Amino acid sequence: MAMKPVSVTQLNAYIKRVVQTDPLLGNVSVIGEASNIKYHESGHVYFTMKDEGGKINCFLPADKVRSLRYELEGGMEVTASGYIYVYEKGGTYSLNVRDIEVTGQGDLSIAFEKLKAKLFAEGVFDARRKKPLPKFPRKIAIVTSGSGAAVEDMLKIITSRNDMVDVLVFPVLVQGKGAAQDISFAINEINKEFPDTDIIITGRGGGSIEELWAFNEEIVARSIYESEIPVISAVGHEIDVTISDFAADVRAETPTAAAQLAVPDTAELKLYVNSLKKNLDDAAERCLESRARLLEVYNIGAFTKNFENKIDLCMAAANALKVRLDSLNPANIMSLGYGAILDNGGILRGTASAFGPGDLLTVVFSDGSAECSVNKVRGVKNAR
Repeated sequence: MAMKPVSVTQLNAYIKRVVQTDPLLGNVSVIGEASNIKYHESGHVYFTMKDEGGKINCFLPADKVRSLRYELEGGMEVTASGYIYVYEKGGTYSLNVRDIEVTGQGDLSIAFEKLKAKLFAEGVFDARRKKPLPKFPRKIAIVTSGSGAAVEDMLKIITSRNDMVDVLVFPVLVQGKGAAQDISFAINEINKEFPDTDIIITGRGGGSIEELWAFNEEIVARSIYESEIPVISAVGHEIDVTISDFAADVRAETPTAAAQLAVPDTAELKLYVNSLKKNLDDAAERCLESRARLLEVYNIGAFTKNFENKIDLCMAAANALKVRLDSLNPANIMSLGYGAILDNGGILRGTASAFGPGDLLTVVFSDGSAECSVNKVRGVKNAR
């Protein structure tokens, strides 16, 4: 005997009760390829999981999307865990996802590589924009856990190497929920409130990839990239590499290494300065000795005496020339009783033959002149 007919709504409601009370379907994990991914404006993600034989619609709520460390993309092989949900009005069902991870390669590795590629393409890791560390910092800020070996080791090394630098410790969460936001806020706050800081060190001691993950978050990488103050990333051990290491101006293998990189050893500097001073003193002494030897070779006193003798000789020669010039001075000759004879035209004449009887002449003496006429010329043949 056939059962009494039921409505579509009743049938769908019955199927929903059966499906959603089934313990297997209430907590099921499904593996398949993600496809047809749609990001809704509400933050939810709708996608399909498929294999060679079928497919199932999937729903990932917004709060789960925010906790993903990577962006879900088509073609990924994923394992989704959740429960089967029946939509009564549409008569359809879907897998409502509580957790999802990439199959094969871990989801953290996928997230790391995807973010690394994204930030690299944007130039966040560009070596040309990395800032050099100051050689003699005066203030250093450490962004790390307020307790633990990392901060203690860094403080011990910095204070033992350099007694002239101020150290500010900004305690933050370094793992778990909210750690990335905490680290990012501290870096931004230091730049804003303490712009005179010379170096920021951010990091923590070793741990698993999950424990170090805060330093692989995009928000931390961007805060490091945007920092006006040089940043040293010091996360985990030598083999641990994080996104923060790529974004930082300098990567240190460990927090201890970061402390050593950040400050010079003042004791070594003092030794170096003292050695420079000794070298300068030695060089100055050698220079003075060399100049003293040169003075001895050149004998400045003898040089000065020789110079004075040369001056005396020159003065004597000058005086001799003066005497000769004075002896040739016509005025001096006239003072001895001599005179200069000028003819009637004012021309100097030195012989008697230039004159004849009746010629007028002028005799110039040292103190004046006399107008004369010639009566007779003697001692000259054929005188006029």
